[in-house]
Amino acid sequence: MKSSALPQFTTIEPASDLPPHIQDIVHSYATAKATVGVVGLGYVGIPLVSTLSANGFEVIGFDVDDARVEGLKNGKSPIKHIPSSDIQKILDTGKFDVTSDFTKLANADAILICVPTPLTKQREPDLSFVVDTTKVIAKYLRKGQLIVLESTTYPGTTTEVMRPILEETGLKCGEDFFMAYSPEREDPGNEKFSAASIPKVVGGDGAAAIAMATTLYGKIVPQVVPVSSTETAEAVKLTENIFRAVNIALVNELKVIYSAMGIDVWEVINAAKTKPFGFMPFYPGPGLGGHCIPIDPFYLTWKAREYEISTRFIELAGEVNVNMPRYVVTNLAEALSVRAKKSLNGAKILLLGIAYKKNVDDMRESPSLRLWEIMEERGATVDFHDSYIPVVPKTREHMALAGRKGVELNAATLAQYDAVLIATDHDDVDYKMIVDNAKLVVDTRNACERAGLTGGNIVKS
Repeated sequence: MKSSALPQFTTIEPASDLPPHIQDIVHSYATAKATVGVVGLGYVGIPLVSTLSANGFEVIGFDVDDARVEGLKNGKSPIKHIPSSDIQKILDTGKFDVTSDFTKLANADAILICVPTPLTKQREPDLSFVVDTTKVIAKYLRKGQLIVLESTTYPGTTTEVMRPILEETGLKCGEDFFMAYSPEREDPGNEKFSAASIPKVVGGDGAAAIAMATTLYGKIVPQVVPVSSTETAEAVKLTENIFRAVNIALVNELKVIYSAMGIDVWEVINAAKTKPFGFMPFYPGPGLGGHCIPIDPFYLTWKAREYEISTRFIELAGEVNVNMPRYVVTNLAEALSVRAKKSLNGAKILLLGIAYKKNVDDMRESPSLRLWEIMEERGATVDFHDSYIPVVPKTREHMALAGRKGVELNAATLAQYDAVLIATDHDDVDYKMIVDNAKLVVDTRNACERAGLTGGNIVKS
């Protein structure tokens, strides 16, 4: 979330053939006279609240976490890369109400849903958060409301899952209330692009819904990209993240191949990206993390089964990426054996970074947690340091790690470990101090080379 001047906005002209009462609703979005509710005040919801507020909308933020709600009411940000001063700015407008009282949904003209959509252990979509939220909205649904899902999901969720729940109220979609899908494109910690500057794709369930949604988003972002249906908009989000997942799998596989040949994949990519056309750099790592890329492809894989289609390309990419943590630990074990004549069993390892990407306090699907588990399964003693996450929070898949506290990062601490495994390359880390004092550094992010460091104790993985 950035506080710099907002870009010029694209004006969306509502269709003139819409009924007068629909045009009145559209006009309320065009003039920021509507009240907008945002359900889910996390990495997506809070930047959205900020952007809406900055453009004059009355905003009601909803969350089931009472502690988070109280913190926000007091101007405290729950997310490290979003400063508390930004939250206070929203509060100072006098147009932001943050609450866990969902009866206030009735006061919102538009309700934007930003809740998690994880996978089950069987890698099938878990829409429980979306379904539960929709059921709550249904209790307070009234005529004229616009309901927009922003959470990543498979094509058909808006119309096949949410619409029937809302129509159980007796109100009819497209006549009494309206539905749209606009995929979130938030990239936590990205200083170049924020919610206020990223174009929004919008698909509506009918002409009235698309007019409402494009006008609402056209008021807060520089460009709105209308598409023909909610299903198309849902597919856009999956396509964007499948593209990344597949290309990351490709460079991860190339890393394994080139390593066996004695070739540095990072050097290869850095040279290849000098080509001004036909190549886009992607970078290998210890696995995939975050709220989208490790998850979204499997939403399409699951949905494709309904049409008796197998998504071989997507599943192969998933297989490559899922295997990366084990590959990294195998490299760590080999480096310990060759360089230190020591087994991983009984070794002390310092895991550097447990966030899924640098410079954020976001641990969703972080490959560091799987690295940690594999190392402990193989008999290592593992501690961690992460300046953004001092204590491991509760996660659905790694409950045994919850509550563990990080260690200080200094020369004396480093001397206690047989190896340091760099899993997250935060910018605030003194990599020179690590290289100077660690017995062995296994670097999965090329952090040492980017810092201009070389040494016989550095191993890329």
